[in-house]
Amino acid sequence: MSDIQGWGQDEDDDLLFADEDAPDPSSAASGPAAAPWKLLIVDDDPEVHAITRVVLNDVTFDGRRLHFLSAHSGGEARAILSEHPDIAAVLLDVVMETEDAGLRLVHHIREVLGNRRVRIILRTGQPGQAPERQVIVSYDINDYKAKSELTAQKLFTTTVAALRSYQHIDAIERNRQGLETIVDAAGTLFEQRSMDRFAIGVVERVAALLPRAAGAFLCAVPPDLNPQGPAPDGRFREAEVLCGSGVFAEAAGRPVSAVLPEATCADIAAALARGRSLHRDDHSVALFQTQGPGPGALFIAGHGGLPEVERRLLEIFCSRMSVGFDNVALYEQLRLAQIATVHALGKLAEYKDEVTGEHVRRIGRWATAIARELQARGACGGAADDLFCELIGLASMLHDVGKVAIPDRILRKPGKLDPEEMTQMREHAAIGGRILRDASGPVGGRSYLSMGAEIAESHHEKFDGTGYPHGLAGDAIPLSGRIVAVADVYDALLHRRPYKEAWEPAAVVDLLRAESGRHFDPRVVDAFVAVLERGGPEA
Repeated sequence: MSDIQGWGQDEDDDLLFADEDAPDPSSAASGPAAAPWKLLIVDDDPEVHAITRVVLNDVTFDGRRLHFLSAHSGGEARAILSEHPDIAAVLLDVVMETEDAGLRLVHHIREVLGNRRVRIILRTGQPGQAPERQVIVSYDINDYKAKSELTAQKLFTTTVAALRSYQHIDAIERNRQGLETIVDAAGTLFEQRSMDRFAIGVVERVAALLPRAAGAFLCAVPPDLNPQGPAPDGRFREAEVLCGSGVFAEAAGRPVSAVLPEATCADIAAALARGRSLHRDDHSVALFQTQGPGPGALFIAGHGGLPEVERRLLEIFCSRMSVGFDNVALYEQLRLAQIATVHALGKLAEYKDEVTGEHVRRIGRWATAIARELQARGACGGAADDLFCELIGLASMLHDVGKVAIPDRILRKPGKLDPEEMTQMREHAAIGGRILRDASGPVGGRSYLSMGAEIAESHHEKFDGTGYPHGLAGDAIPLSGRIVAVADVYDALLHRRPYKEAWEPAAVVDLLRAESGRHFDPRVVDAFVAVLERGGPEA
């Protein structure tokens, strides 16, 4: 984005009237021109079009002029109505190409197009062809006028009444659509567990809530912002844009002062200092009242002035999303606490077995890469979803945490273990599962600790059911355990241990392929080989 500061300088020419229309003296002196009301004239008599335009040419309602569209038949009107769903009112003749062409058009508007907002004023020069009582009862029209009774004043009154009715219905409909957007946003975004993804989702939903806006962005408030007044020394101007849309799509990571003019930055600081939203003709600042760290302000640009209904919707949206930001922040704290716990348990395992340190880190990278490959292939249905792929790397580092209960004389024995020692060594899988399951109990749901528990307990199971500790087979073995089984054996054989020398990489791969379907899940082996052939997991 080369010139974001110019977002408010260009007018939308498509919304302006033709040159012969004089500017409306009652319109606002500043800010973007308000979009005109669209009025469709449907009549097969050209003089009716001309007279209607002359009579209504200077009409202004709620600061907005009229923009005339003309159709000389029902067929032309259908095309125009399909192209312009925001037509406010239709002045409709009954008898055109057929005696009931106008009535057929009413049915098309209401039933085929499903347009219940547009106001339909039926005008007829032959009332006998469409009796008023019958038409009013049978058709969804909003007014009925004989052309002979439509003086200039009555046409003005009828048109303004139709526009006011359309305005009210349109406000109700936009309110309904806005509330649906907010409810949908809450249902979708509250599933997010990443602050970055949640923030991006909020900005995207604002674009759906306020489609006329040129763009929006979220910005974070510095911790030292003075809550009692404007930010001293311009500190707020260095706040960072978290994410943006529209004209601000490229603004992420930039300071607010590089994105907005100084006066507009002052509006954001003023809104924050007062603790309430601020609205101008060309931009708005909405606040997020969060309990913890999070974005402080949502800036919306180029909306042409928000009606009261959209301001209320924006406040409701920000209120709901503030709760969402708090939820994501709490989840982040919980996630960081789990990560700290994982690292602490990992350090404990390292203390018992000096080989464990780099081994578990390499397995973590391999497990993540294999999971992503399985996800890309769709090889395991929905089991390898985004959360699974996010958790498995760190969770896999706990696969041998049960070794804390194994005596050092067994762990560090330089030679082969005898049967009794091997039996004792194998207990580490069940022990690790119990330790981590107990630790994950209060958390609930899928977490690093709960996945770590299933990995610790199942990574020595074999696909053919001959493994330990429970003799599980096939898909009864958790996918995480099947993945770590491959990664663990590969890394263990590839590196020297007190009881063995390192194997050649090709020999290890040959073993994995030979054991595919017996020791290992064939799908996991195939995914592992694909990652290996691409150069291995990212460091």
